[in-house]
Amino acid sequence: MKKQVDNVNIKAGNATTASEVFETIHTLMHLFRGQQFRALRDGPTAITHMEAKALGFFARHPGATPSELVAHSGRDKAQVARLIAGLKERDLLLAEADPDDRRVQRLRLSPESAKAQAAVRAQGDKLAQAAMQGLSAAECEQLLGLLARVRANLDAGD
Repeated sequence: MKKQVDNVNIKAGNATTASEVFETIHTLMHLFRGQQFRALRDGPTAITHMEAKALGFFARHPGATPSELVAHSGRDKAQVARLIAGLKERDLLLAEADPDDRRVQRLRLSPESAKAQAAVRAQGDKLAQAAMQGLSAAECEQLLGLLARVRANLDAGD
């Protein structure tokens, strides 16, 4: 008896395969972030994923404003205001009035949160190396190229 082949589910680029790709990417990032932040949740500076993202933004953009974080993150103003207030209360973010407009707060990391950010980055680098173990440099380059094409496809849809 001849084996039947389901051509619908094996075509490259079909909806099922595309969905599986994005589910896999989502699962990988969830695993990666969970492992990356586990050490911080259990450490002396308990930082949530969202707090770490906010601190990461201010690490990359020292002196940025809460409005700039709202624009960057896509979160609503009230959520960002609560997040920033909590980080300031715990002395993880320092605020200074803008010299040109005293109503605007310029935010930067405290020394303690700068250490936490360095730990997040180091843990991320360590996990990335472990995740890519067994892949050659050429395979890593190929994966980056494929992901860049997927990103370009999504950017073109804007």
